[in-house]
Amino acid sequence: MHVLVAEDDSALGHFLDKELGLDGHEVTVVTNGEAALEAAAKLHPELMILDLGLPRKDGLEVLVEMRERFRSTSVLVLTGRAGMEERVKCLELGADDVVLKPFSFHELRARLQALSRRRSQFGDTVLRFGDLEMDRAERRVTQAGREVELTATEFSLLESLLRRGGERACSRTELLQEVWRMPAGTGTNIVEVYINYLRKKLGRMPGTKQAGSQSVIRTMRGQGYILGAPSGPRNEIRSEARDEVGSEIRSQIRSETRDTERGIGPGGSPEPDGMSTRMSTNYV
Repeated sequence: MHVLVAEDDSALGHFLDKELGLDGHEVTVVTNGEAALEAAAKLHPELMILDLGLPRKDGLEVLVEMRERFRSTSVLVLTGRAGMEERVKCLELGADDVVLKPFSFHELRARLQALSRRRSQFGDTVLRFGDLEMDRAERRVTQAGREVELTATEFSLLESLLRRGGERACSRTELLQEVWRMPAGTGTNIVEVYINYLRKKLGRMPGTKQAGSQSVIRTMRGQGYILGAPSGPRNEIRSEARDEVGSEIRSQIRSETRDTERGIGPGGSPEPDGMSTRMSTNYV
């Protein structure tokens, strides 16, 4: 994979160039933000390792432009800014991962491998569920043909849900790890906040007639969040069938109860003495 390294520390840039090259990657190193964007436009790398403290154009500015212009390039941010708010901001602006300095190259390698697996796993760039469609290459979401404007974090959150296809719930812990790269048990309500943002933007469940009648994102108590199954004729038929069967059973029980009380057994023949009382008692 072609890796573009944007790092103004020459020693660190040289180290990454050497180690990533030994891992079989094609590596290009630049030392400022403007050069990073020029190289991205020319080389179209699969991955960018982006330091935030770049001269001539700050790393956050570069990140914003990368997401606007080069959506197919994964961006891993290197930062010495240890605050959670800074990391969350990077992810909201579209970073695929964030690594704190100082870092172990073994950890960096593992994260690069995870990003590479993710790219190969998503060979089909379009995800669909009901009237929702997500083009991951273009980073574009439509619902019933209408484009839905999402932030980078909202996009990643919806992507995690779409990848489950409505087949299983995505737990809060999974979302924290996949979308925000936060460990399990992190004391934050950020998942709930962004789920609410998505619900407001997406509105109704696919297949419902009344907008806003049901959220496309359902909460499953104790399990997490799942995309709601589209309603349709099959569900309606199954419901009607259950009602018909239940009605037949209730009618049969009432009929048998009346026959028993009159002393009439199966086939319309009178029951032996005492039988009607026992049968009636059993039904009651």
